[in-house]
Amino acid sequence: MTAEGRTAAIVPAAGRGERLGPGAPKALRLLGGAPLLVHAVRALSASHAVGLIVLAVPADQIDEVRALLDEPGLATEIVIVAGGETRQESVSLALLALPDHIEVVLVHDAARPLVPAELVAAVAAAVHAGNPAVVPGMPLVDTIKRVDDEGHVVVTVDRDVLRAIQTPQGFNRRLLESAHARADGGLATDDAGLVEMAGERVLVISGHEEGFKVTRPIDLVLAEALLARRRAAGQVA
Repeated sequence: MTAEGRTAAIVPAAGRGERLGPGAPKALRLLGGAPLLVHAVRALSASHAVGLIVLAVPADQIDEVRALLDEPGLATEIVIVAGGETRQESVSLALLALPDHIEVVLVHDAARPLVPAELVAAVAAAVHAGNPAVVPGMPLVDTIKRVDDEGHVVVTVDRDVLRAIQTPQGFNRRLLESAHARADGGLATDDAGLVEMAGERVLVISGHEEGFKVTRPIDLVLAEALLARRRAAGQVA
């Protein structure tokens, strides 16, 4: 079986994303006429690095999401499951839907709709090359300061050793399943955090500036501009 056939991507998309403001759940907010979730699935499919995509969405939106993804350009097999109350629970539920032959799992945020396909492929390739946990990261451009409870600066942190972590994050399937099982209710902001809590090492590879997360209204404005530029260049329909 090919590496693609042994690789699946999980997209946890059951959260509301309240920082983006009132309205539809964040994964279903429109970007250039299509929901963020649809763009994220298109990027994963275009990478040709995954043979299966599992989406974890609110139980009452499964039929709606299935209809949204009924388009001819998506050749990758898609499975939709009911997500949980937290991102972590949604990933755990999606892991249960994976067939036995899957060896590598990518976990990708629906809120990173314009991640380049080549970044998806690079993460998958790094795991297949023998790295059990791989995440893309970007150097920080701002000065970073740690402050105390009253807001006073404690120390200025060396930003050269820091990275802003993106998705997709890639894992050996058994390692990711074990990390989720061992979390036992302990929460982490990403799946790499669970792996770290389990004592495993995580490799950081170069991320991409277009893999940013749509969290605030201004991020959606930036995403609209980037998508318009891609369409003008004939890169997307």
